[in-house]
Amino acid sequence: MGLLSKFGQMVAALGCCAILLAACGKQSGEQAAASRGQVIARVGDQVVTTQELENELRLANVPPDKQKDPEVIKKVLGDLVVRKYLLQQALVAKLDREPGVLLDLLRAREQVLENAILFRTVSAKAPSKADLDKYIASNPAKFADRKVFSIEQIGFPFGLNGQTIVEANKGAKSLDEVDQQLTSAGIPHARQTALLSSSDISQDLYAAIQAKKADDVFFVRAGPNGIFFKVKGEEPRPLEGEAAANVARQLMRAEALKAEAGIAAYSANIEAKYEGDYANIMRPGEKKN
Repeated sequence: MGLLSKFGQMVAALGCCAILLAACGKQSGEQAAASRGQVIARVGDQVVTTQELENELRLANVPPDKQKDPEVIKKVLGDLVVRKYLLQQALVAKLDREPGVLLDLLRAREQVLENAILFRTVSAKAPSKADLDKYIASNPAKFADRKVFSIEQIGFPFGLNGQTIVEANKGAKSLDEVDQQLTSAGIPHARQTALLSSSDISQDLYAAIQAKKADDVFFVRAGPNGIFFKVKGEEPRPLEGEAAANVARQLMRAEALKAEAGIAAYSANIEAKYEGDYANIMRPGEKKN
């Protein structure tokens, strides 16, 4: 099939999706609210329902005992109203029909559904009490032997040159050396004290900290940042009982999600059929029929 033909099909598909999304955006607020809960606010023809507010509180990790707090509701509902207002403005401007915006909307939908299927799969395999007890017993550094370390750290954005920075500071004997290296390289960074729990680090790093020398400088990744740190002290803080069970559930869920994502990646790669130059990039040397 020719490139122009394929492009035409893509444009047609995006156009159909745009029409569908636009139709959804213009749906009567009261009609939509009928299946989403009681209407608690209106912004033009957009509405906010109790179910949407409850979902915002959930996503913001607001504890149940704070979900009726007037100040919390004022902040969360206010932000939701602003979002509805901007949504209305965007629909009036027909931004939802622009190809770039439409692709972002489709991507967001895919990501939500991707997370939903992973969470559903993991939730269907919830660990039993015996599983929790076994996990707790197998990870003493996170529970019975849990420690909280007081540390001094230097954090910096771990960009494309992050690994180069780590290698350049591999032999550093103090945070002052790291500080000087980052300053000389013009890399923004911040130095501060913090607490680090042994339940939040790998077993290998925990063992390295336990065997540390006075001048050892450690490194960890924390989301988009890299952190060099020195341990200044430690305090035993064992986790037991229900607190341990709750943490074990969280950790086991995180590990299960990672495992399910790995299985999905493997299965997707087997099922995928790449075309043209992308076949050579994704599966070099593969024989094609």
